[in-house]
Amino acid sequence: MNAAPRISFPVLCQKITNALTAAGVPNDLAELEAKILVESDLLGVPSHGVRMLPGLLAALRDGRVKAQPNIQFTRQFAATSMLDADNGPGRSAACRAMDDAVNRARQFGIGACLAVRTTHWGRAHAYSSRAACQGFVGLCTTNAMPTMAGWGATSRVLGNNPLAVAIPRADADAPLVLDMAMSQAAVGKVGTSLREGQAIPPGWGLDAQGQPSTDAKAILAGAVLPFGGHKGAGLALVMELLTAALGGGAFGNEISAGDRSGIDPDASKLFIALNPEAFGGLEVLTRRVADYLGHLGEVAAPFTWPGERGWASRDTNLVQGVPLHTDIVAQLAEVGVVI
Repeated sequence: MNAAPRISFPVLCQKITNALTAAGVPNDLAELEAKILVESDLLGVPSHGVRMLPGLLAALRDGRVKAQPNIQFTRQFAATSMLDADNGPGRSAACRAMDDAVNRARQFGIGACLAVRTTHWGRAHAYSSRAACQGFVGLCTTNAMPTMAGWGATSRVLGNNPLAVAIPRADADAPLVLDMAMSQAAVGKVGTSLREGQAIPPGWGLDAQGQPSTDAKAILAGAVLPFGGHKGAGLALVMELLTAALGGGAFGNEISAGDRSGIDPDASKLFIALNPEAFGGLEVLTRRVADYLGHLGEVAAPFTWPGERGWASRDTNLVQGVPLHTDIVAQLAEVGVVI
C-alpha cells in the first residue's frame, strides 16, 4: 500500500485559500476558513479536514453558503452577545464568535456568544482550543441535522451535537481539549473507516432498516448510535436546546429539509470563554492542571490526556507535511486543487 502523500501546511492552506477566493469568498475569510480546514488534517483528524472542501465549494455555488455574508451582532448585553452569521462560511464565523466571547471574558471574567444562521464549522476542537491558546477556558457546541438515533428510535432523530471544552496548560499552544460527538463515533469517522477499509466495531450504528450493523456504508445510510444510550441522547437534546432554542433558531430536523450535504445552514452555535484571572489565576490553573495530569500519569499509566495525540501529530506533520489519503487528493483535484 502506497504511503499517503504529504504537503506542507502553509502550501496546503494557500491552495485551499485560492479555491475559496475563486469561489467569491473574501480573502480574510478564505484564509481563516482554509486554516481551520487544514488544521484538522494537521492534527490527524481527516474526517473534518480538507475532504470537506468540495461540499463547501458546491454550497457556495448554489447559495446554501453565502460567499460574502453580512455578519452582524444583533444583541449585545455586557458579557453576552448574539451574532447573525448570515449563513456564510462556518469556520471563519465560528472563530469570530469565539473571539468575541474571549474579548468579553477579558472584561467580565466570562463571555458568551450565541451565533445563529451558521453553516458547518468542521471540528469543534478548533474553537475551544482557540480560546485556550489565549489563556482562557473555552467551551463550544452546535446543533446539526439529524444523524443519530435515540430513545428507541431506529432512524435519525437527533443531531450529533458535539461539545468541546479546552483548558489551558503551561504549554500554551497545546491545551487539553475534550472534543466529543454524542455518538459512539462521529459520522465523519465512520466515513473515514469506509474510505480506509477499516472494520467498524459493534455498537456504532444501525443500517437503513434499523438493524445493528458493523458495515460502514450501511451505517452511513442508516444512523449512528449515541454513546451511553440515554446519556448521549440526553446530552444531544440539551445541546440542541442551548443553541437553537436559546437563539430562536432552526432545530436539527428543520435545518436540512432532506438535504444530506452536511452543510447545516441555519444551525446555531454557542461559544463560552472563562477568564482564569477572575478565579485563581492562569498560573494557578496551569500548575494544578500539570499536577493532576502528572498524578494520573503515575497511577494510570499509560495515560493520554484529551488532545495530546493531536498536538503530537501536529508537531510531526508540521515537519514532514500534512498526510492526505489518495482518495482525498483525487477529490481535491476534481475541484481544481492539485496536490
